[in-house]
Amino acid sequence: ANSRLQHEYVPSAHLSAACTCLAWAPPGGRPPPSKDGPQRKKRKSEVAAVDKQLDILAIGTAVGSILLYSTVKGELQSKLDGGHDNRVNCVRWHQENCCLYSCSEDKHIVEWNTQTCKVKCKWKGDNSSVTSLCISPDGKMLLSAGRTIKLWDLETKEVYRHFTGHATSVSSLIFTTVKPMNENMPFDGITGLYFLSGAIHDRLLSVWYIRSDRKEKNAVMSFTVTDEPIFIDLTISEVKEEPVKLAVVCRDGQLHLFEHILNGYCKKPLTSNCTIQIATPGNDEDSTPKPVPILAAAFCTDKQSLLLVYGNTLQPIIEKVSLNSTEPHVCLIRDIQKVLSLKTDVAVTKVKTPVVNSDTKVLVPGIPGHSTAVKAPSSGKEKKKNKRKPGETEESIEERLEALDIDVRKVKTPGGLPQTDSFAVLLVQGLESDDAEILNRVLNTRKENVIKNTVARMPIHAVIPLLHELTKRLQGNPYSASLMVRWLKSVFTLHASYLSTLPDLIPQLGMLYQLMESRVKTLQKLSRLHGRLFILVTQVAASEAAQDVPEVNQTAKLVYEDESSEEEGSDDEMIADKDSDENWDEDDEKEEQSDEQDMTIEKEINGDSDLEPENESEEE
Repeated sequence: ANSRLQHEYVPSAHLSAACTCLAWAPPGGRPPPSKDGPQRKKRKSEVAAVDKQLDILAIGTAVGSILLYSTVKGELQSKLDGGHDNRVNCVRWHQENCCLYSCSEDKHIVEWNTQTCKVKCKWKGDNSSVTSLCISPDGKMLLSAGRTIKLWDLETKEVYRHFTGHATSVSSLIFTTVKPMNENMPFDGITGLYFLSGAIHDRLLSVWYIRSDRKEKNAVMSFTVTDEPIFIDLTISEVKEEPVKLAVVCRDGQLHLFEHILNGYCKKPLTSNCTIQIATPGNDEDSTPKPVPILAAAFCTDKQSLLLVYGNTLQPIIEKVSLNSTEPHVCLIRDIQKVLSLKTDVAVTKVKTPVVNSDTKVLVPGIPGHSTAVKAPSSGKEKKKNKRKPGETEESIEERLEALDIDVRKVKTPGGLPQTDSFAVLLVQGLESDDAEILNRVLNTRKENVIKNTVARMPIHAVIPLLHELTKRLQGNPYSASLMVRWLKSVFTLHASYLSTLPDLIPQLGMLYQLMESRVKTLQKLSRLHGRLFILVTQVAASEAAQDVPEVNQTAKLVYEDESSEEEGSDDEMIADKDSDENWDEDDEKEEQSDEQDMTIEKEINGDSDLEPENESEEE
């Protein structure tokens, strides 16, 4: 009644296994809870008797397990595992027995026994993932949907009917009638009923009719809405003349109401009788009213009034609205801020906000080591006076920066080479003004990373002019060409996708292409010539190396002169010669003697002293 949070449950594995779908167990067959338990009413419980309170909530998770949570006890009752190995898309309880049906991304439908927490039956529901389920009013049939809708016989688990018509996966299935409109025919529990389906990214809700024969597979009528439906509720028509009322909440936050008697085929899509939107009054600081999204809507038991859920998903506001207007478009003005500020004092939640002391220093992102206390914003009355007292001098920026604990020297930009961003600016300026000096300064860079960064930072419109300039320079001397190739490489690697979108690319780059082709053609001949020259050079070098033997010293070691004018000199030389001659003779005699001795010793050892006279002469 006061749209306040009563109970909050966070599963232990809520991060790894997020909740994907919910379903309340039917309230029948359980003792009424004690009076002091948290009284929790939901719209589905209004159909049942008041004393039979809803208790068990089935929660499907993203990893394939299903949790059964008791809201009365406030604890997890059981966990159903082993049925699915992928995200659970929808869970539905059977009305009579304690069976639970679930479908998953793993293409299967599982029937669970919730008493034993075991899989009762598992069968393949579709070729792709099964996204939605609905049990027929008599509980003997089951509707399942992926892209196509199938009606299953729950006893035999066989397909009873096929319905095709949605291009995307079906997000909601719901029966709109409990008995057929034609009361003359005998009712078998399913034939003659209508059901409704809505799909993701689909702005049409389709109504299908279950016939006794299998002829008609398409939808009999459709309702059109403004955006993808995210929440659908309806009043089931009990009598023949009573129209079905339909409330559809769309993703854009609007609520569409339809009222229609289901009586066979209708060709045109039906538009809504009434559209409800909620907006802020817009009389505060910002004068423009803002839309407030409607999150869900449900009919009350009297079928005349609606419960609306709107606002923020974390703190929704629930309000009862009576429907008595005949206008096609209703806009309700609601001031959310006031309602929320009243609510926040009493909301029960486990999320705790830290209490911040006034003395606490808060670190602000920015310069490392620079911290400042966050000051509370001053109110309009206490505006700080900016006037200086007389005699006070204003601080220089350097002093202020020092007070902020920043090194002033670091802040000053170092002089020297321009950075890559300024290179890109220079390049564009040079191309626009055709200034050779600027272009030479930029294009004669040899550093690979500077070239890459410059090309990456230059605007796209300058790519073609740059290519033309490079083509011009490639035709010049080979030294500049080798530099230009580096620029060409980075332009083509970084801007290939842009160049490929140009319709006139071939004429634009034709000259460059021909230039490169001609250079590449001569490459083979040049490489052959290079090879031959290399062989020649190596051969010449080898022959030179062979000739280059060390020269013999041609100066004489000894000069002998017959007649000399200087007698003294000749006497000296003669004496030296005589000495040397005598020495030679002495040396020769000594050597001969030692040789002879050696020989005689050898002969004695060998025992052949006088046997072989020939040998003797040879050795001598």
